[in-house]
Formats: sequence, C-alpha cells, structure tokens
Amino acid sequence: MTARLPHNRVSRSADVKAKLDFPVIDTDVHSNDYTPAIEDYVAQYGGAKLVDEFRRAGNERSRSESNGLDWYQQTPEERHYHRTRRNPWWARVTSNTLDVATYHLPELLYERQDEQGSDYSILFPNNVLSPLAAKDDDARRALHRAVNHYHADLYRKYSDRLTPVAGIPLHDPQEGIEELEFAINTLGLKVINISGGVRRPIKAVQDQFSPEDFKKIAKYASYVDFYGIDSEHDYDPFWAKAVELGVPITTHYGSQGWVGRNSTSNYMYNHIGHFADASEAFAKALFFGGVTRRFPKLRFGLLEGGADWGARVFTHLVDRWEKRGPEGLRNYDPAALDPDLLVRLFEQYGKDLVTPRSLDPQTLVADTLGKRYTADASQPSPDQQNDFAAAGIQSPEDIKSRWVDNFFFGSEADDRTVAHAFNDKANPLGVKINAIYSSDVGHWDVPDLTEALAESWDLVEEGVISEADFKSLVFSNPYKLYTEANADFFKGTEVEAKLKAKGQQ
Repeated sequence: MTARLPHNRVSRSADVKAKLDFPVIDTDVHSNDYTPAIEDYVAQYGGAKLVDEFRRAGNERSRSESNGLDWYQQTPEERHYHRTRRNPWWARVTSNTLDVATYHLPELLYERQDEQGSDYSILFPNNVLSPLAAKDDDARRALHRAVNHYHADLYRKYSDRLTPVAGIPLHDPQEGIEELEFAINTLGLKVINISGGVRRPIKAVQDQFSPEDFKKIAKYASYVDFYGIDSEHDYDPFWAKAVELGVPITTHYGSQGWVGRNSTSNYMYNHIGHFADASEAFAKALFFGGVTRRFPKLRFGLLEGGADWGARVFTHLVDRWEKRGPEGLRNYDPAALDPDLLVRLFEQYGKDLVTPRSLDPQTLVADTLGKRYTADASQPSPDQQNDFAAAGIQSPEDIKSRWVDNFFFGSEADDRTVAHAFNDKANPLGVKINAIYSSDVGHWDVPDLTEALAESWDLVEEGVISEADFKSLVFSNPYKLYTEANADFFKGTEVEAKLKAKGQQ
C-alpha cells in the first residue's frame, strides 16, 4: 500500500467543485515547513548563528513566558502574579495523518487540490512571519529573505495551482520596500503577508529607565503602530511601491494579549474574535489615516477574522459620518447652545433645583453640561473637529470607495456570520462586503481538508447565503482582490485555463 492510496476517493468538496462553472480560489491555506530543509536555507544566509536565532524566534512566538518560566512550568498562582497569558496549544491537526503529510509536502498538497475542492490556493507557511520575533534588525531581515527564498524555490514548480506569500517586515518603510523588492523582483513571489502593526515602546516611559532596565518592562510599556494613523513613520513610500509592483497585501494580525484578551487560564477566551479585532484596528488606521484615499489601487486581504466585522464597521462609519461629520457636529457645538433660553427653562421648570446664583447663564451651563461647554473653555479648532478629514470623506459614497473597495475579508468555510457581509438590505448603500473564501486548512479549525468547500456549500443549502453569494465568496471576490492589484496575477494558472475553457476570458 502506498501513502497516497487513502485519498484516492471523491470528496464532498470535489463533488461540489465538479458542479461549478467557475474556478474556486482558496485565499488562506496554511502549510508547514520541514525543519531541516528550511534551516539549510537559513544557514546559507547567516550560518549556524542565524539558525540559532531562527529557532529562538520561532520558540518565542509560540511560548508564553514570565520570570524565565513558561506557562506550563508555572503554578496557577505564578501565572496570575506574572499575568502569563494562556497561548494557543494543540493548534495543528494530528488525527488525520494524511493531512499532516499534505501540509508539509508540496507535491502531495498539489495533487490533492481537486480533492480539497480548489483550483488555486494562496499558501501561508507557518514560518512566514516568525522572523519578526528576531531581536536584531539585521537578523530579522536576513531571516525573512531566507524564509521567503525557501518557499519560492519549494513551490515554484507548482505555480499553476499554488503560490506562497512572502513575509515582509515593516519596522520602518525602507525595510519594507527593500524586502518587498527582493521578494517580488528577485524571488518572483506575488503576494505578501505583513503583520498588521508594529509594537513600539512608549518613549515617555522608556526615557525613565536605562536600556537594560527597560527591557524588563518593555512589553508592559508599549503601543501598536498600525502604519496609517498616528504612526511613527510615513509609510506612504511603501504603499506606493506595493501599487507600483502590483502586489496584493494580506495579514492575519491577532490581538491575543491585548486588554480583554489576556486570560492566564483560557485560550478560547483569548482567541474568539481576536483576528477580527486586530484587523479592524489595522484597517481603521489605514482608512482614517487617508491611506486608502491616497492609494485607491491598494488591495488588502484581512484573513481569519470573518467578514461580518467588515460590514459592521462600514455601517458604523456611515452612521458616524452622519452624526459626527462636519454637518452633524453642529448639533453638539457649544456655540449652538442658547444659555438664556436654558436659564428661562430652568426658572420655569426647575425652581426646586436651582438657586438665584446658579441661574447665571455660564454657571448653569457648567452645572448641566460641564465646564467644557462654557464660553471660556478651550475648544477644538476646525481642523481638529473633523475625524474624517484625512480620509477625505464628503459623502457615504466616499466611505464605500475607501472601505469596501480596498478591503477583502477572509471568511472560513463554516462561518455562518458571512451572511452579514452579503446582507445588502442592512448594509448602507445596498452594498455587499467583499467576503473571500479563506478555508484556513492546516490549522485546528479544519480537521479534514477535503471538507472545507463542502462546508461553504452547506451554507447555501441551509439558506444562509445564496448561490450568487457563494460564487462571490469562492471566486468573484478573491479574483477581484488579486487581479485589481495585478491584472496578470492568474496568468499561466489553472484559474486562467478554466476561465478560457468556459469562454469567460
């Protein structure tokens, strides 16, 4: 018996795929690296020292440690004392040995694409961003190049159906530009994955300590720079380079460890919703910072958080524009208050509450609305009043063009909340949000890779989404994400071949 015999069957997903007249594009497949092979590439870039740093960085990303002890070495009391977060555990599927091998072996993954139900898959190797944990700037960049080089070589022969992302560090824009050019122009990769933010020290705290002492508290005295608003750097040169090179940008940014996601005992408490929260912070920073206004051709895939939050934020943006845009703000301007009328109303209806002294107009304003509303209080300037100014919003249609058009929201196969993305009756302007099929196979969410597409089709049969929505989810929206960034993205792939065969291209 050969190792390949167990999958010589027609899966539920293959059955679904066979009935479709369009390709299926999976935007989120996680592969694993065979450690000795990738470490050989790392060694070519920096020898044994860089291999040691690669191992240390990988361990740091997966461990939760305080006082020199990891979570499992600490008692519950020590975890509480140090606030040692419960990190993910058993995050890989083990009960399905065939799948374990599939995620490590490119040829086997390629061979099983039909069984998986996919025509084309975007791969996110689990080591793609592990170099971000490197402490040294030079080591971080060398590790990214080594890891990206390894994946480019490993999957090149399977490029008609598989493409790996390139991990790009963004501690500063120039670093990002140089690594982007290397990944795209030298290695021939065509999608990138970035962290949704960079953690930086709060300088007012950092300046109170010596460098050595600050290391002990650095993780408690930091903030996240989301690149778009209040950023330490101007990232426009990086965004411009991404547009120039025609690169779709993806992220699986997480928020475990943030306030409200820092349980010392429960991983699920920390996990549920954390990708959505982190991607929301990242996307809002780009929107309010004017990035999507200045670079309308940028395309972002925000993965693993579902699509319902994209619809929710779009709705809130429109609602708040109407209430807190320049016109709406007139309802709350202290200058719009009539203090004399307020006095007369209190005289008529509040005699039991007020004294003659308190009926002084400005005193009454202070006693009712607060001192911030009195005539001599400091108020924001006109430039400080419009939170939508950098985004250049003049109408709800502008919000649509700078939120809906730029962002694509990864939705896992069995995620019923995807219905909110397609609810054009509830979404402002009758819009459907760009939900994209992101199976997440390779992680614990998917015990069997052959079930993912079928689980999405189950949503159609259950009436959660329509057949048209299903097509948008698994083909039209993913196709838009990649081809609106790069018109030739699918050139030479199974997607192009299938569209030509069906006379659609």
